[in-house]
Amino acid sequence: MPYYHRPSVEIAVRQSYDGTWNNSMLAVPSRSSSSLDGIGSINAVRRLLESGWDKDSPAVAQARRSLFRLLAEDEEPAQLYEFQPKPGKTHEPEVASHLRQLLREAAGATLAQAGFESDPRVRGVARRTLERIIDFLASPLAQKPWIRVGNQQVLAAEASPPSLYALQMLAYMPLFRNEHYTAMEALYEYLARPLPRQEAIQVVGKKMLPVPLLVLGDLLPHRNAVDADIPMALAWLETMARLNFLRRNETWSKMYERFVDDCGRDGVWHPHKGTATPKTPNPFVWPFFPLEPHSTAGDERWTDVTFRIGLIARLSGRTVEIR
Repeated sequence: MPYYHRPSVEIAVRQSYDGTWNNSMLAVPSRSSSSLDGIGSINAVRRLLESGWDKDSPAVAQARRSLFRLLAEDEEPAQLYEFQPKPGKTHEPEVASHLRQLLREAAGATLAQAGFESDPRVRGVARRTLERIIDFLASPLAQKPWIRVGNQQVLAAEASPPSLYALQMLAYMPLFRNEHYTAMEALYEYLARPLPRQEAIQVVGKKMLPVPLLVLGDLLPHRNAVDADIPMALAWLETMARLNFLRRNETWSKMYERFVDDCGRDGVWHPHKGTATPKTPNPFVWPFFPLEPHSTAGDERWTDVTFRIGLIARLSGRTVEIR
């Protein structure tokens, strides 16, 4: 059935002969359009995997070569894809390294989700990523990663907090996590810290770059955070469930229980307030929310949220009743 899913088929037929989409990796279609124009390769593959496509299905298999190449520390300019500098210009070495690290972690997360946890290339990038994160957590920078530049508090260049893609990669590697139990405990303690109020901007070379994908603490500390971005809240809860962190954290468990309480007798979730379909501006969430195009009326508007609530229940060891 997944291979008859029209939105997924539309993604697959847009794939280029080299296995990529639009010579980009992390691009997402415009939020103002219902088309798939401009979709990046990593987001395309993640969407196919979320829709039930196997790692050996033709579109995913053809994309694997470019994703595996991103895991290598390849300094070929073309490997920056949409982040390549404009003609006649070059990136500072620090900026190029920062962008390559982001693409490497995103590719590793996608391949781990596809089922390549045992592949030595995926394990290699996971190990290097976790070592870098743990070195950061063990340093004084973990407590005070901010420096003042002008009138702004920004992340120091040496700070290396985990990215959402790093967490997603580890979430899909249970055997690897068991081998690094102590490191995962340190990571949990970090993720449960209060989120700082400073905007996520980091010194990279001579530039100050926004780093919205870096996780600086608890992204879901209260109900207002859930209501502000329901799809991102579900993405966070699902990732924490896969990491086996959800049931250990009282706040996250309460936020999840609130989703469950908002389900009716038929098991279908409805918004706590209003009737608008949940939306998110976060590009990280695009590949798995929503999986179905919805009309503006009818209970089908709530299928994606309802599905995620059930999935999180399964991941956290709860019984799911099918009604």
